[in-house]
Amino acid sequence: MSGVIKVGVVAYDPKVVTIWEGIKDYFTQRSIAIDFILFSNYDAQVDALLDGWIDIGWNTNLAYVKVHRRTEGRCGVLAMRDVDVGFTTKIIAGAKTGIENIAGLKGKRFALGSRDSAQAAILPAYFLKQQNIDPEKDMATIRFDLDVGKHGDTGASEVEVLNAVVKGAVDAGAIGDQYWARALTDGLVDRSKVRAIWTSPEYCHCNFTVRDKKDAQRFAPWTDALLAMDYNNPAERKILEMEGLKRWVRPQLEGYRALFEAVDDLQFFSK
Repeated sequence: MSGVIKVGVVAYDPKVVTIWEGIKDYFTQRSIAIDFILFSNYDAQVDALLDGWIDIGWNTNLAYVKVHRRTEGRCGVLAMRDVDVGFTTKIIAGAKTGIENIAGLKGKRFALGSRDSAQAAILPAYFLKQQNIDPEKDMATIRFDLDVGKHGDTGASEVEVLNAVVKGAVDAGAIGDQYWARALTDGLVDRSKVRAIWTSPEYCHCNFTVRDKKDAQRFAPWTDALLAMDYNNPAERKILEMEGLKRWVRPQLEGYRALFEAVDDLQFFSK
């Protein structure tokens, strides 16, 4: 493996630079030359990956699906975070709304996050339709389209969904399970006012995507070094914690099946 490996990263928060400076130093210490290229949105990053301007894209699940479609399935996945496996969406409801389960959502005011957020918009809409509840027809649905292009990475739209439920502006809404857990842990929500009424089937979130499955062998040393990051090493733990994981893991591609089905069912890429 020769040359500098260029990794595309979307700058959804200032901490992204700090995280990737640390990751770059980690690889340099292992004699693997990398650099990270910042993008303002995932569409630009996907284009750069497919055009060969970058070698690896640190993608959301939606960006991965887009690369997969545009390469007709030729793209590959190198690794993902432990927290990207078993991701779920929570449907939350105001405690005084009388909503006990998702059947009770019909006829209610319902909030979804940014339209390109898999966890707060695309997948909850798809999962509800599987339960014979169409957010576009069976509820008064509003959307918080914030930071479109970043696929929900900033979490801003999920914050607004939760706030809307707390204030009674809507009866219920969809947010990712990680944000819901953080809201509970950090005391950002009064449990007497809002509760989770439904948890979606599990799915996978972010991953490192390459243009072709054959590239997985080319970048095997890079992948092996990434997977070797040790949470018990204080210097490496700092990087891992900032990125929100304890270890990198091999890809579990079956976990993306629901999103592939969702973008087709909702005709997401044609809108």
